[in-house]
Amino acid sequence: MKKTVLKEYARLIVRCGVNVQKGQDVLIFAELDQPEFVAMVVEEAYKAKARKVTVEWNYQPLQKLHVRHRSVTTLGTVTEWEKARQEHYCQTLPCRIHIISEDPDGLKGMNMDKLMKARQKSFPILKPYKDRREGYEQWCIAAVPGKAWAKKVFPGMRTSLAVEKLWEAILSTSRVNEDPIAAWEKHNKDLHDRCAYLNSLQIASLHYTADNGTDLTVGMIPEARFCGGEEVSKQGIAFNPNIPSEECFISPMRGKAEGIVYSTKPLSYQGQLIEDFYIRFENGKAVDSGAKRGAELLKTMLTMDEGAAYLGECALVPQRSPIAESGILFYNTLFDENASCHLAMGMGYADTIEDHHNKTLEQCRELGINDSMIHEDFMIGCDTMNIDATTGDGKVIPIFRNGNWAF
Repeated sequence: MKKTVLKEYARLIVRCGVNVQKGQDVLIFAELDQPEFVAMVVEEAYKAKARKVTVEWNYQPLQKLHVRHRSVTTLGTVTEWEKARQEHYCQTLPCRIHIISEDPDGLKGMNMDKLMKARQKSFPILKPYKDRREGYEQWCIAAVPGKAWAKKVFPGMRTSLAVEKLWEAILSTSRVNEDPIAAWEKHNKDLHDRCAYLNSLQIASLHYTADNGTDLTVGMIPEARFCGGEEVSKQGIAFNPNIPSEECFISPMRGKAEGIVYSTKPLSYQGQLIEDFYIRFENGKAVDSGAKRGAELLKTMLTMDEGAAYLGECALVPQRSPIAESGILFYNTLFDENASCHLAMGMGYADTIEDHHNKTLEQCRELGINDSMIHEDFMIGCDTMNIDATTGDGKVIPIFRNGNWAF
């Protein structure tokens, strides 16, 4: 891939993704797959006048070794220096850039029960720091190809060609092949216009149906609003949390979901795949689930804490979107969720509440935003999906027909 194009992508992540401000610190989280590109992102952050840029490298084989050889107590312990670092982040509010490239099957065979017990032990200690930063940080998730990921997406190709093809797909769907900044300004306007229309309807509930058996009704929070594309932090700084992004999303009312929903794409959860699964809801809670592959992992996910069994997000994505029209199954939630309508189990987004800048996180949760240690998106959209909105005054308005916008 040409370095000039990759530099444009790095610039997009820094300038449009997190929108680094002069004097801000930047944290970059990345796998070991594309260190040259990570260096480009670091350079662009400094060009944007970042004060300090720190890279934290991840490597799935090391994670497997840690889980295998450490005890649950050791894995779940949050040391004093880690608490001090979290406090430092609360004070400095660094931009966070996540550059993902991991193998969708990279943690296969790992003792997930052990890992989940450790996370349940550490999360209550880390949660207060996370809650204090909620809504104040700029963050962005973007992707680069990893060799194992590329071979998963393009299994019939030699590795070098698969990596190049995955680069092409990432850059194309991220709108880097055009003037990236201008393309994102135009795209954000379209998403914001669609959200404005949806919000004008004063939707009380959404009813999802499809020929695969999906029949689910989800209730909305009266104060919640659809959001999409560019967001604004409580510091007043605009940023784009996902590159790419095609969704208009909202956080539903905790406890208001009835029916059954079937997945239409695999879910990569903690480095393992869950495929061909369903979840059934009663009184908002997931009370039954099953899967052809990864059924036990799905149950583990849904029982991580009390909030893990409730919905945190409803996102609308048409089949006529660049990622869907590429015909590529990415085995990666960042891309697959932006090719399909999806739901998320677990934590809801406080920033979907109207006037959230002037509300505390606790006030947003009291209105019905779900709280959990997880937020896991799973794809439910397909060519036969219809979605109807029931408004506050009882009108039924079509939102999706046959997988695409009905307006």
